[in-house]
Amino acid sequence: MMFHNRRGAASWAAGLVCALAAALAAAPCVAAGGLVSTYVLMGEDGGPVARALTEASDCPSLSIDGRPSAMTIRARAETVAQRPTRSSVEDSKPSVFALLTCEAAIPSGVKSASIEGRSLPLPPTEIRRLVVFGDTGCRLKRSDNAYQACSDPQKYPFAKIAATAARWKPDLVVHVGDYLYRENACAADQTGCAGSPWGYGSDAWRADFFTPADPLLRAAPWAVVRGNHESCARAGQGWWRFLDPRPLIAGRDCNDPAHDDVGDYSDPYGMPLGEGTQLIVYDSSNVPGDPIPADDPRAARYRDTYQKIEALTRRAEHNILADHHPVLGFAARLSKTGEPRLDPGNGGLQSVFGAINPMLFPPKVDVLLSGHIHLWEMVSFKSDHPAQFIAGFGGTQEDIVPLPAIPPPDATPAPGAVVQAMSSWVDGFGFMTMERVSADRWTAQIRDVDGDVVNTCEINGSKAVCAKNQVARR
Repeated sequence: MMFHNRRGAASWAAGLVCALAAALAAAPCVAAGGLVSTYVLMGEDGGPVARALTEASDCPSLSIDGRPSAMTIRARAETVAQRPTRSSVEDSKPSVFALLTCEAAIPSGVKSASIEGRSLPLPPTEIRRLVVFGDTGCRLKRSDNAYQACSDPQKYPFAKIAATAARWKPDLVVHVGDYLYRENACAADQTGCAGSPWGYGSDAWRADFFTPADPLLRAAPWAVVRGNHESCARAGQGWWRFLDPRPLIAGRDCNDPAHDDVGDYSDPYGMPLGEGTQLIVYDSSNVPGDPIPADDPRAARYRDTYQKIEALTRRAEHNILADHHPVLGFAARLSKTGEPRLDPGNGGLQSVFGAINPMLFPPKVDVLLSGHIHLWEMVSFKSDHPAQFIAGFGGTQEDIVPLPAIPPPDATPAPGAVVQAMSSWVDGFGFMTMERVSADRWTAQIRDVDGDVVNTCEINGSKAVCAKNQVARR
């Protein structure tokens, strides 16, 4: 791998060593001066935002084009009282945020930026190389009796995936949601996760995301999608502190359940990728799987989301839409006879979006990027629906039934959506890369933890076709 300068090589190598060592030892990495993590988020209209997490009491020093610049405090270190969660009371605890979160908007035209001498990855004028994945945390869930071996890099390979993806040198990383899975304490008889941090505080966030993701956070700016694990009833407090790129306003921090009607929703926003193409991120964290009744408050929220997505699409000829819940993809479950049976896409968004537009999405949306289902999947349509990609294979314990080797001829993820091509991979963890060919053409490659290509897909506008129609579980 080639680096532009020695400091870039040293920064990447230090991040890789720190992340892999921490993953094996279940201990966080801390730089001199208490600096825990630095990263760049892509915000509204593609404006980059620098973030820093530190154990110090003051924000670290920021340099922009060699000149000092101030960072402001986004969220102070504090302990937030326990709030009702989806787990039982004995499975939860107050959220201890032992880190100071600092931020600064990076002006356009900046050539270089660094925090305490640590180089920040700035977006190029045209973004041509994407890494896409999601569902990256280590799953510890008492109610499901799910205890992933967080200390085993073979069974929880997120650190290796992040390091491998960093070597591909992306222009942008798109995380399609669900960052924190260490919700409950590791069971006493589970040696693979013994001693793991758990809950919704900063120790769990560091173990599940910031430490293993460090090489990739240093390598490229990120576009972050909010998943259902980041709803207010779960890890929403950390989402607003650490990841959402927009200003943190009072009442939107998920600390008080009385304000969840604000904290559980946010407006979509777009970022230009160049050549008339735009990435639009929208928040589906609180959407249910079943249809939403018209008088449910969530129906009004997601109607507003659709209308704002439509307005954003008018800014570009080609749009890639990223959210957590697949609207036009499949999941699978076993039928009573033991055969895999396909389940359609998210019924909540279909019910609201479909009432506005039978095609579900505005006509200028070419591609959908989602997670939530712990596999990789592509579905393309004869009908005028956008191609759906699911990249929920970033490290979280698989809990899905393999899709059938040959989908039924009448299979559809949504009313009116006529499937033309379908492909999936459920044989391991990894990440997807997308490399631009022209304005509306991309080559997508599905890669395993070592970066080896297991499938290649060509995207042409809203249509996609893959070299392998189906990669079934061995």
